[in-house]
Amino acid sequence: MNSEFMDALTTIEKDKGIDKEIILEAIEQALITGYKRNFNSAQNVRVDIDRNTGSIRVFARKEVVEEVFDSRLEISLEAAKNIHPQYDVDDVVEIEVTPRDFGRIAAQTAKQVVTQRVREAERGIIYSDFIDREEDIMTGIVQRQDHRFIYVDLGKVEALMPVSEQMPNETYKHNDRIKAYITKVEKTTKGPQIMISRTHPGLLKRLFELEVPEIYDGTVEIKSVSREAGDRSKIAVHAEDPEVDPVGSCVGPKGQRVQTIVNELKGEKIDIVRWSEDPKVYVANALSPSNVVQVTVNEEEKMTQVIVPDYQLSLAIGKKGQNARLAAKLTGWKIDIKSQSEAEELGLYNSNTDTEQDWTDEDVEEIDHVEHEE
Repeated sequence: MNSEFMDALTTIEKDKGIDKEIILEAIEQALITGYKRNFNSAQNVRVDIDRNTGSIRVFARKEVVEEVFDSRLEISLEAAKNIHPQYDVDDVVEIEVTPRDFGRIAAQTAKQVVTQRVREAERGIIYSDFIDREEDIMTGIVQRQDHRFIYVDLGKVEALMPVSEQMPNETYKHNDRIKAYITKVEKTTKGPQIMISRTHPGLLKRLFELEVPEIYDGTVEIKSVSREAGDRSKIAVHAEDPEVDPVGSCVGPKGQRVQTIVNELKGEKIDIVRWSEDPKVYVANALSPSNVVQVTVNEEEKMTQVIVPDYQLSLAIGKKGQNARLAAKLTGWKIDIKSQSEAEELGLYNSNTDTEQDWTDEDVEEIDHVEHEE
């Protein structure tokens, strides 16, 4: 190695952010191994690289002893004093043993070490960049796919989207641009591994944050999201300011904001409902687009009993129970839905008696259902 090599390390230090001294120390350690392997030596050696010229020297380190038992590791006191009179027993003497053709081995070893360190540094930078993007959304380009993953180029790294995280109503082609939610970033022996999803509820939340300025600036808050990817989702929103309509903010002028998200999710239906701290109102809202006559709350079992008009029963339950299932996920409450006529037969509801209503007229006005469909 020479001064040009040292200049190259300085350049790497500036461009890659790798401390030159760390690289040099790694090369020295690698050269010790290389020396012992190539020259069949069991000596205790030290390799020194001149920080200015790049020249390399190998020193055998021997302990000064009264009587030598292993000449590879020990030197007699008499021989040590011939080198320098100040040496004494238990001191360590260094004797240069640099092989004549050691430069070739050094150059090869240095190249390998530098390449490895640069690769490690680049992987570390990528990991640092992406660990902060966990639970965030990124746009990538589909590269290829196999029976386990779709591989998506995120710029500096290729992310993996497992089959379980792919939307059932989507097909992915080479060079397709897609938005995906980063679920996990972890270090591996081959570098950082990025796992992404198109089905995670977090994707829907992040899409609304991108499209709705009121959510981004905190005026409107997303309280909860429930999702069956590719088919239907529900999102509950709230605004502290009574002058702000959280549902209208998310829908946007002529439905443009929510339509952008629907298009990104390939037609997935989205119900936007108003959150309420009153579970009766919140559950009723969550069952959008159906109307609700009465909600009874059992706090201990975290359960609600909901009564709906007879003609709305199938709408409230939804296809294969989907609407009720999503509403339960959204609110965190178990929901038992009964039709009005069934509830009257069981004595749970009397349409002629106002006193059995579970909320006031003012509460009913607070209920706001919004359903968006293509």
